[in-house]
Order: sequence, then structure tokens, then C-alpha cells
Amino acid sequence: MRKHPALCLGLAATLMTVMLAGCSRDPNVRKQKYLESGQRYFEKEKYREAAIQFQNALQVDPRYPEAHHRLAQCYLKLGVWSGAYQELMRTVDLQPDNLKAHIELGNLVLAGQEFKRAQEQAELVLQKDPNNVDAHVLRANAYGALQNVEASLQEMQTAIQLAPDRSRSYLNLAVLQINAKDAAAAEESFKKAVALDPKSVTALLALGNFYQATRRWAEAEQQFRRTIEVDPKSPTPRAALARLYVAQGQKAQAEQVLVETKRVLADNPEGYRMLGDFYFNLGEIDKAIAEFASLYQEHPKDLRVKKNYVQLLILRGRLEEATKLNDEILKANPKDVDGLIHRGQVLNRQGRPNDAVPVFESALKNEPDSAVGHYHLGVSFSLLGNLARAESEWLEAARLNPNMTPAQSALAEVAMRKGDVDLLSKSAEALIGADPLSPRGYIIRATARFARKDVAGGEADLKKAIEVAPQNPLGYARMGDLRLVQKRYGEAEKLFEQSLERDPNSVEALRGLVGIYAQQRQLAKALARVNTQIGKAPDNSAYYLMQAQLLLGSRDLEKAETALAKAVELNKNNMDAFLLLGQVQKARGSLDKAVASYQRSIQENPRDVRGYVLLGIVEEARGNWQKAQELYQKALQVQPDYPLAANNLAYSMLEHGGNTDVALSLAQVARRGMPNIPNSADTLAWAYYSKGAYKLAIDLLEDALKTAPQNATYHYHLGLAYQKTNDRVRAKDHLEQALRINPSYARADDIKKALAELAGS
Repeated sequence: MRKHPALCLGLAATLMTVMLAGCSRDPNVRKQKYLESGQRYFEKEKYREAAIQFQNALQVDPRYPEAHHRLAQCYLKLGVWSGAYQELMRTVDLQPDNLKAHIELGNLVLAGQEFKRAQEQAELVLQKDPNNVDAHVLRANAYGALQNVEASLQEMQTAIQLAPDRSRSYLNLAVLQINAKDAAAAEESFKKAVALDPKSVTALLALGNFYQATRRWAEAEQQFRRTIEVDPKSPTPRAALARLYVAQGQKAQAEQVLVETKRVLADNPEGYRMLGDFYFNLGEIDKAIAEFASLYQEHPKDLRVKKNYVQLLILRGRLEEATKLNDEILKANPKDVDGLIHRGQVLNRQGRPNDAVPVFESALKNEPDSAVGHYHLGVSFSLLGNLARAESEWLEAARLNPNMTPAQSALAEVAMRKGDVDLLSKSAEALIGADPLSPRGYIIRATARFARKDVAGGEADLKKAIEVAPQNPLGYARMGDLRLVQKRYGEAEKLFEQSLERDPNSVEALRGLVGIYAQQRQLAKALARVNTQIGKAPDNSAYYLMQAQLLLGSRDLEKAETALAKAVELNKNNMDAFLLLGQVQKARGSLDKAVASYQRSIQENPRDVRGYVLLGIVEEARGNWQKAQELYQKALQVQPDYPLAANNLAYSMLEHGGNTDVALSLAQVARRGMPNIPNSADTLAWAYYSKGAYKLAIDLLEDALKTAPQNATYHYHLGLAYQKTNDRVRAKDHLEQALRINPSYARADDIKKALAELAGS
């Protein structure tokens, strides 16, 4: 019987559906489709999308080596180093003969400073393929990192012999020759790389960078301009040319290059954003904000422009505007890592680090390898007084991104605070590696070398700081500090003046000049110099603070108060000025004014505990001990181990019938934080006395009196402690000394009563 056409078509469709369903259930087909889709995204440089597809393939088959390898390559492009490492390790485990993966793994561990492991990966590949050029290059770089200069150069020559026409091998050789301090040979290698590939932007830029590093400015400029001609649509050579002008102190020329870049590359986000980034890197935040505000209007769909604009608003303290724009970002994507980090930064600046911590932790849950997230989480912990956690987060940020200068700078500050010279040296080397044309790394390394008594090495670093950035004031100021310590006053004065010529707001330089004149007892000259600089930089809050300090030296309290009022008017975050203003007002008998100044300092800087403590001291002096205790407690809420607040609160509690167990605990905190301060010994002794531990009290008070033998309170407390141990002679001696030192002592009646008891017993 003849079949109906419609039935045949229906049967064919059914069969096709069954076949397709079978294919869609076939795991090999599914994983291959995901792999191919991921590769298409990868070729379009959409690495996040590619990574998702490769992950989908691995959900189908967790032992799919091609997917592991390609996912690793995505992570390498995205800078997700820990993910790349894990995927490469999995790849070589599943596919030991994947030599390319071994090479990539070797280069990754080399970047992580695991030089021996990098060498091992290279040798493993060479056992299987002795002529593998990439393996010879990897081993050469590993040898170089291990300071085996001769072997590294020999290995690189082998790589070149195997592939003599490969331009990038000569670039690698040049770097090794620079490390071997053979600049002439390095230059020839750079030129050979260019000759082999005249249109290679990488080779041309490398030669230009070499000329710049050797201060051959004209040749460097010629090279960068040639690179622009080769690839006029690339922003990279234009950025290099701008950096060259900055290195020579020619900011106007650099700005002109980037204005032109913005015009020529108006459709290239990397190109049109460069001018704003230039202003930001120079610290010209207001210009950067204006530029990104304009870009945001011109390119409202460029999310990076919007995020940069938000970041700049945060830096300038325009938190309300930043929050409004950032909320738009998070509304579109609540898990946006940059948006969460921005929100955390705003909370930190609002004095709410407790609220910021979970926000940063949420960001890091979404992107565990975010160096920026770890850095700002460290800032939160630092604001909370948890310095151990802060250091841990900064170390993680530096591990994830060794070139992240804020993290390295934060670690350098930690190192200086702890006296950890090894950490200081490590941070300095990282800063130099990240930005060899910045003076900061050399200056920090100089500090580390001075700590190790290597004066010659430290001085060489300061000279290098001036050499690489001759227009930067910091190198001159630090060299001036060295000459001041060496009492080479003439040279120091010249260096400080050179620093101020480059930056009229160089606080370090003006402070150095004041130090010279102070050491020579020329306070009038110091004051005159500060006044002159205020004329050149009238909006510098720190200068008015210096002016006030010098006026106090001549006991001119009225003018000092005026100068300090100006300092806090110019900068509400100048806590030193706020606190000194309160002290001057207190000294002039204006307690109400002092209280107002301290209250304002707390309002403007709620995370600085000093305002609470000094206001507490004033309130105690006015008899408001309950208010004083509240202020000390608030200080300890901000910084739980702040010793002065703990000491004052403990003493106040002991004097006014507070919980002696709590007071003892606080006094112990204070003593740990101020082990060489006699006042902390007295407070802890008084707590022990209240608990009946008289022998412990006596030991502490005897120690305190060695430092402050004329303190009536210490003698009074020690006399009472000896009385409790029935040592009548010593008790009488110390009580009488207290009265001799201060006949009108506030506890004079109590002392006389104790002496009467001793006489009658």
C-alpha cells in the first residue's frame, strides 16, 4: 500500500527529533559544543563568557583536559592567577603530554617567584622535546631569576639558535642582558628584535623603553613616534610617549599627546579614557573628575567610565553623588564586584568600617581573587584597629597583584610601624618593580637600608629617586633629611629649597627647613620662612600648624590660636591642628572653647580616638567624671586597645567606685600599651591595691618613682600600699614626701589621716 506523503513527512520529523534528542543527551556532543562555543568567545576576547562555557563543559565531564586547559587560558587573560594555576595543574595531571600547558604553568609559577618550580617545568618539557624553544626560554628566565647569569644567557642563545627568526626571543635576551648589566649587548638585542619584525609594536616599544630607561630621551621619543606610525590606532605607543614626557617633567607635552589621542581614538575606550587616567595618576583629582564627568556624558553606556567617575567622586569626598551613580550600577547587577567595592569605600569614608566589612566580603565571595577588594577590606580592618587582619588582607592583595602599589605602600607603613625591615625591603622591591620611574620605591628601600646601617646604600637609593623623577619633590626632601641628620646644614637647606621649588606644598621640605633652623636655635628665622611659604601656598593647612607650633615656642598663644583656627578651617581632617587648638584654648583659660574644638574634632574625625580622650581629660578637670568615662568608653569602642583611654577610664573607675575587675583589666591593657610610662604603672598599681594585691602594687609604684621621683600621687599610693603591708617606716616616708612635694595636694587630708593612723598604731 502506498504511504501518504504527510505521514512520511511526520515520520521523518519524528525520526529527526529522536536523533537530535539522542545527540543532546550524548555527553561527548554536549561538552564539545560548550568547548566550541567557549572558543568562539575566546577568539572575540570575551574571556568571561568563554570561561562560563568551558565551565559548562566541565560540568558535563570534570575530566575533560581540553576544557581545563582553555579555562586556564581564560583565567590567565583575566588575571585570575589562582584559578589559572588550579586549572593548569589539573590539565597536566590529566594530560601529562600537554607541553604547552607545562610551559604556561612554568611561566605562571615563575611570575609567582617560584623559580625552581619554573625550572622544573621547563626541564620536564625538554626531556620530551629537547628542541622546544619556549621551554628553553622558560629555563633561561628561571636561571636569570636564580641569579645564574651565565646559564640564563647560554640557555637563551640556545633558544635563538633553534628559532633564529623569532623576534620575541631577542627581546627576552635583551632583558636578561640588562639584568647582567650589559646595556650595550641589550641594545643590540632590542635592535635585532625590531629588525626581524619591523612592524612589531612590542619590539618597537621595548627599544623605546630601553632608551627612556637610559635617559636617551630623543631616541626614545623617536622610537615611540615611529611605533605610532606603525600602528596609529593603538593607544599603547601614545601612552608610552606621554609617560616619556612626564618622566622629563614635560607635563604640558604629555597632556597634548593625550588630548590628541582622545581625538584620534574617539571610538576606542582605552584611548579616550587615557587623558582622565593621566590626570588621576598625576594626583590632579579635580581635573580627572571634570574629564570623566565629560566622558560620562559622551559615553553613558561605557561602564568603565562610570565606575572610574564613581571612584574619583569617592576620592574627592563627594559621597552622595558617588552613591547615587553606584546604586545605579548595583541595581543593574547586585553582584557587581566594583560596585560593591565602591559601596564599601563609601562606608569606610563615612566612618562605618563595621558596615563596610561584610560588603567587601560579599564582593570577595563573588571574586575571591580581587586584589582591590582585599586591599580595601584591609583598610576597613585598619580603621577598626585590627592591624593583624589589615596586614593579612594587604599581603593577600599584594600576592594577587604584586604591582598593586597601594597595597605595597600599606605594607611598607605596617613594616615601618612594626620595625620589620625585611617586610619593608620586600615592599620596596615590589614598588620598584611595579613602577621603576617612581621615586617612592627607592625612598622606601633607602629607609630599609638606613635601618640596617647601610648609609651608602640608602644614599644611593635617594640619588636614584631624584634621577628617575627629577621633577618630583620627594627625593630632594628625603635627601635633605639625610643631610640634616649628618649636620650638613648647607646641603640640607639647598635640597629642601629644591623640593619646595618643585612643589610649594611640600610639607616634608618645609618641615625640614624648620628643623635646620631649630637645631641652630634660629626660631625667628624658621617662623619667617614658614610665613614666606604660606604666602606661596596660602591654602596649606599643615603650614599653619607649623606656624602655630613656632608661635608657641615664643609663647605667643593668641597668634598660635589664630593660626590653628585657620589650619582646621582649611582642613577639617587635620587632627593635630584640632587637638593643639584645644590645648592652646585650655592653656588660655577658655575651657568652653577647648571643649567646642574637641567636640568638632570628634564630629569631623569620629575614627580618631585622640579627640575623645582629650575631651575626657577636660571634662574630668571640670568635675564631669561621668561624661569623661563615657568619652573614654567611646574611644575604646573605636580602638579597643588604645592604652591612654584604657588607663584614664581604669583610674576614673577606681576613683569613683566602679567595677574593680573591669578597672584591673583596663589597667592591664594600658600597661601593655604603655610599658615605659609611669602613669600606667601607677594606674595598674592602684587597681592591684583595690584588689588587695599590695606587693604587686608596691613593685609597680617603686618602678614608677624611678622615672618620676617628684610625683606626689605615686608617693601617696606607695605610702598606702606600705601601710597595708605593715611597713610603717616606708609608709610614713612616702606619705610625708607626697606632702613635701605638694603641700596643697588634693588628697592632703587623706594623707594626714593616714599619717595619724600610723603614729597612733
